[in-house]
Amino acid sequence: MEIEVFSECMKRGHEQVVFFNYPQVGLKAIVGIHNTVLGPALGGCRMRIYESEDQALDDVLRLSEGMTYKSSMAGLDLGGGKSCIMVDPHLEEGRRELFLKFGECLNHLNGRYITAEDMGTSVSDIMVMREVTKYAAGYSSEEGGSGDPSPWTARGVFNSIVAACERKYNSKDLKGRHISVQGTGHVGIHLVKMLKEAGATVTVCDNDKEALNNARNNYEVEVVEPEAIYDVDCDVYAPCAIGQTVNPDTIKRLKCDIIAGAANNQLSDESVYSMLEAKGILYCPDFVINAGGVISVAGEYNEGGWNEEWVTEKVKNIYHTIHRVLDESEKRGRFPEVVAVELAKERIREAEEKKKAG
Repeated sequence: MEIEVFSECMKRGHEQVVFFNYPQVGLKAIVGIHNTVLGPALGGCRMRIYESEDQALDDVLRLSEGMTYKSSMAGLDLGGGKSCIMVDPHLEEGRRELFLKFGECLNHLNGRYITAEDMGTSVSDIMVMREVTKYAAGYSSEEGGSGDPSPWTARGVFNSIVAACERKYNSKDLKGRHISVQGTGHVGIHLVKMLKEAGATVTVCDNDKEALNNARNNYEVEVVEPEAIYDVDCDVYAPCAIGQTVNPDTIKRLKCDIIAGAANNQLSDESVYSMLEAKGILYCPDFVINAGGVISVAGEYNEGGWNEEWVTEKVKNIYHTIHRVLDESEKRGRFPEVVAVELAKERIREAEEKKKAG
């Protein structure tokens, strides 16, 4: 895969892509700013090793675009952005220096992009960046910030699973429902806890043995090998790890009625829409249901600072947003993800027209 940056930006509608290279601290980073019509671009900083630079760029472009739609559908006055640092997430020596430098890099963008915790990064990394920049969100609750966004992301996904089950089975009761959760990391483990408390049967998998043991030891869950999760006979498949796990190969194996999980970019591409519809699988658009984290982080920028009541209400509303998307999907006769993007773009277009008129 070879990506032509400008043609890809034109296709997706990105405003800006920035590359930062500081080998003296081992920093090799990409920042993607997709859209800032509603407000500054907000999106996490992902830290991982990629197979290629093209793969890293593709990740940033896809994720930053998704953040635009996520914030729009969540009713936030924020745009979409994302960043990746192409370094081993387990880095210890020199980690502080790397994030201090990245914090300085954010200052060069002058508030057009605000970063936050994401895969491979933590609240402690955010706190390091906060020493040199105000454009790092999701800082510690002890300092008045929102802290770890994972529980809020999980709560939004849980609310969406309830909405999807109400849609599919005419009942919000999860007691006796079987949910398979792919990934028991930051978000997945919180989701498992909520599902078990609601009386659901839960099957999990994870490549990380420590995370898996945490789920096994603290909750009554069935554990399967990562590759076997697609063969679990369940009501809901909840992908909560890497993206694109819903693809032509896995769809053939899935034995579920609903897909509703926390992972970004769950679908490999548009070609799977018809495959999911043919199997009668109800799909909840990932960028709609996993917005709890960005809602919590966005709360730091409200007047008066982070407020739990405000965040709680916004995350509760994801339940209603999912119903709205599914209603519009039926009315418009199009796949839920397509309709969710349309609704997100409609809100952005209205804001743009108001700016022009004002």
